[in-house]
Amino acid sequence: MGKRKILIVEDEFIIADVLQDILGRNKFEVCGIADTVDEAVQMVEKYRPELVLVDIYLKGKKTGIDLAKILTEVNIPFIYISANSNQQVLEAAKKTNPYGFIVKPFREKDVLVAIDIALYRYDNNLENTLRQQVILQKRIAQIADSPLKWEQKLLQLGVALQPFVPFEYMSVGMPGTADAAFNEIGFLRIGFEEYQTITPNELSVITNLKLSELAALNSKCTPETVATWYSQAELAGLFAAAPLKQVIAKIYAIKSHLVIPVKLDSLHTFCFCFYSRRDDAYHADHLVWADRFRPLLIGFSERMLADGQGPFSTATGQRAIPGHRPAVAEKSRFDGIIGSSHLLLNVFDQILQVAPYDTSVLILGESGTGKEKIAARIHQLSTRKDMPFVKVNCAALPLTLVDSELFGHEKGAFTGAYERKIGRFEMAHTGTIFLDEVGEIPLEVQVKLLRVLQEKEIERIGGRTTIKTDVRVIAATNRNLEKEVAEGRFRLDLYYRLNVIQLIMPPLRERSEDIPALIAHFLDIYNRKAGKHITGVSAAVLEDMKKYAWPGNIRELENLIERGVLLTRGDVIESLALPVSSQAASIVRPAESGLQSLSENEKTHITAALKKCNGKVWGKGGAAELLNLPPTTLNSKMKKLGIKKADIL
Repeated sequence: MGKRKILIVEDEFIIADVLQDILGRNKFEVCGIADTVDEAVQMVEKYRPELVLVDIYLKGKKTGIDLAKILTEVNIPFIYISANSNQQVLEAAKKTNPYGFIVKPFREKDVLVAIDIALYRYDNNLENTLRQQVILQKRIAQIADSPLKWEQKLLQLGVALQPFVPFEYMSVGMPGTADAAFNEIGFLRIGFEEYQTITPNELSVITNLKLSELAALNSKCTPETVATWYSQAELAGLFAAAPLKQVIAKIYAIKSHLVIPVKLDSLHTFCFCFYSRRDDAYHADHLVWADRFRPLLIGFSERMLADGQGPFSTATGQRAIPGHRPAVAEKSRFDGIIGSSHLLLNVFDQILQVAPYDTSVLILGESGTGKEKIAARIHQLSTRKDMPFVKVNCAALPLTLVDSELFGHEKGAFTGAYERKIGRFEMAHTGTIFLDEVGEIPLEVQVKLLRVLQEKEIERIGGRTTIKTDVRVIAATNRNLEKEVAEGRFRLDLYYRLNVIQLIMPPLRERSEDIPALIAHFLDIYNRKAGKHITGVSAAVLEDMKKYAWPGNIRELENLIERGVLLTRGDVIESLALPVSSQAASIVRPAESGLQSLSENEKTHITAALKKCNGKVWGKGGAAELLNLPPTTLNSKMKKLGIKKADIL
């Protein structure tokens, strides 16, 4: 393989010259140096580099962030170079999904590591994307050729598109006139692979508008000619030109929107419209996706329009279209993970995308959000499902034995090593290893973990040979690893190796609509264990639970339901011992001056629990039991937050 081409976009001559010298001494070819965005765009078109190093601040009105958006559209990875610590600028830069940062002043090693990680992530993402495209192309062709009615084919098309274009509501229709029949078809997501078909008549009932009024609103919509996405801040401007979309957005609490027009000929254009309750659901990558898959959508739409039995023919425009719910078997892939909020369903969609591949996955989220269940589900949906799934709680490993637990040791390697020990990575050979609380691993062990990921081999303590391993790594943490990297507690190169694919588990306070389902689930479990028949919680208790911030998340809720089942004498739980000391501070309110930060809230909550338990951390009646946290996790949090038992007693 020849040298990989890199373009440098930097308006400081000395910095550009240093970068060129570093790259020239190593395995890279510098195909050009630009000092403005316009010059960089010309060089990108001429040389088609494999990676771009771009300074955020450049000569002229355009910045490196403007160039990044262009590079994203042409699918070229980039790394930012910056000495500016302005938080607002860095946040804007992060939204463009860079493949890394190089901070001035930098060392040669910093540059090479950043480039190595960026190319690794890009190559893995590209490989996965190509595989997914092939799968989607086959799936759309199968749907078009199936004997289903076109209404059901449209629904199946939406299900196939969901992992690539997330939505809570999707509609398909054609621009119309006020005197034309309204025949737009919508699909509302109500669960994992569960959708309700919204016919014109049903939309009329939901909106309390006549079909003629819906048609009139539709006729006022300015047709889109190119694929376009709208953030929450941009929706107001869209609604002025598209009143029907404003009606839909209001009904379904929409915060972002993507429209993909598919022009068939001079007379016919289909609009595929996607609506999401997340304000960050759509971005520039979706426009690239739309351009890539437009031929498939055109072919699908042409066949649908040509079929006299299709939903958009004159004869069938107003007929009733039955709703559709897939069979229960389709949902079994996520049995045991309770909830149907759009945030949780988005995680399910991401799992389906990443599960089939061997790419490393990093699961982020607060304690008690169910990261271990997500890791297990990724394994079960992968090609390694029949192979070992080895779980490692990194926070519970004694510091002196972390090496031995992960990589094993030979007999006599150290005092007490009376026999050979097989490490967790060897146990997971051909399968998956789950590194829970990976942020707790000490720096000296992180080096060895990085070697496993890079070279796919381990070495037992005291061993003289390396052992090849074939292991997929899934890691999880409740720590902010970017902050840990910045403060020198976590290696930057290891972070980017683990963070090829990132999943974020939403906290329970952000998906309070799932609380009733979780209550029913845990009541069923603890009713059976206690031999009781408690049917639910009172309306007042449910309201309090929805307002509470749940610092312990689902674990805390389960613990409270178990206690409620044991203490309740009637058929309904009339009271639940939510921590009074932190409940008021925990209710989610808009940010305002004087409110505590999340870490301060957590410190207040833990301190209150310790006081209630008279400073007892471990064992029966201790704070760890009250908070439903592993003692090691609680101890780690106390150290991190600066909580000392002497200050409590």
